[in-house]
Amino acid sequence: MAMFDLDRLITDLFKTTVLPGIAIGLWLTDLIGRCTCAVAVLLFLVGFVILPIIFKYSYALQKSILFLTFITYPPNLDLKRPEKSGLYATRNFYVNHHDHEEDLEVNVAVWHVLPLDLVRRYAKELHVDERTIANKTLPTIDGVTSNGGSIVADEKHHAGDRYKGIEKVLRSDGFKLTDEKHQRDLFEETLRATTNDVVLYLHGNTASRGAPHRVELYQMLRALNYHVIAIDYRGYGDSANLSPSELGVVYDALAVYQYITSITNNPVYLWGHSLGTGVSTHLLSLLTEMSLPGPKAVVLESPFNNIKEEICAHPFSKLYRHLPWFDYLISRPMYKNKLRFESDQHIAEFRQPVLILHAEDDLVVPFELGYKLYRKALDTRGKSWGPIEFHRFEQSSHYGHKYICRAPNLPEIIVRFFHAYRDAQY
Repeated sequence: MAMFDLDRLITDLFKTTVLPGIAIGLWLTDLIGRCTCAVAVLLFLVGFVILPIIFKYSYALQKSILFLTFITYPPNLDLKRPEKSGLYATRNFYVNHHDHEEDLEVNVAVWHVLPLDLVRRYAKELHVDERTIANKTLPTIDGVTSNGGSIVADEKHHAGDRYKGIEKVLRSDGFKLTDEKHQRDLFEETLRATTNDVVLYLHGNTASRGAPHRVELYQMLRALNYHVIAIDYRGYGDSANLSPSELGVVYDALAVYQYITSITNNPVYLWGHSLGTGVSTHLLSLLTEMSLPGPKAVVLESPFNNIKEEICAHPFSKLYRHLPWFDYLISRPMYKNKLRFESDQHIAEFRQPVLILHAEDDLVVPFELGYKLYRKALDTRGKSWGPIEFHRFEQSSHYGHKYICRAPNLPEIIVRFFHAYRDAQY
């Protein structure tokens, strides 16, 4: 092992010094001037020595690079009007909570996307043009139609009772969908009164809950008749303008999860994507630690095993990962500051079933890290716990990091997974 480390150190030192070495060699052979050589060496020192040192001692810079809250798209997105993003019958609202760890009041922005069956039933009241939903049909899988995870045998018999509360809100004096209170009453009653299951979506870094690839996923889940709750953590979108931390974003997700479970007893599932997979596993671990009822199952889309290995594999680190001081100046300081997202540890701390989705051509979170997490889960989770499933999407499909939502077989995978564990207890 010592010889291997020495060989790797020598190799890394060579890769690190090759650029300044070339500059000095060109100067010694009079192919470039002294000033040009000095500039080249200075740029090397600034880029590969000074900046990593600054990174080591700057917690703010570490968080900025990890969460990338400064990257926003699409431009001029009005998050208060989800219909502008193609999401009709969607409520925008905010969940407030107190972060006791940092002693802060946090405002978490949320979208509640109604399932298609409710939109179709109340299209007029929800101000939805019926032509918009006329051609949308529910996927049927071996004769089973998705009803938000619940396969309802006697739909007609119970429909009247189920919708009484919703219709009472709609018939209340002066009801206006544009009124914030009326809209809240209506959407919360849909959670309370219907049998549709709920998916809490936790996104990755950059942008907001309104990013186009995320909206595509909401639309797919809506078509399967799930309620979709999508959030922006602190620092993202129009949530509280606060610097995020690992515990901070987990507490934001916890606050919204508790909001959901305070209204409905229907099954709730977590869906994390990219960095959101780290939030999801940490949240499930926290719920277990707090002895609180957790969601029925979790989907991890494009996950990594821990942030240390993801940093080394990420395209941003390509120029730095071979530096002999990379671990000392980059990886270890983030761990010291509790920016870890150790899904490979957390996945052994909760019992719920896990579904991992990963594309072979993912360049942001390499496929190998998702598979490594899967193997770790198989080795560390209890035999009586919820199963763990792994679905790979071939490179030829070109789904990459963001577009597994376009896979034609994804609805079947999701319906079968959620339905299999809807009534299970672990």
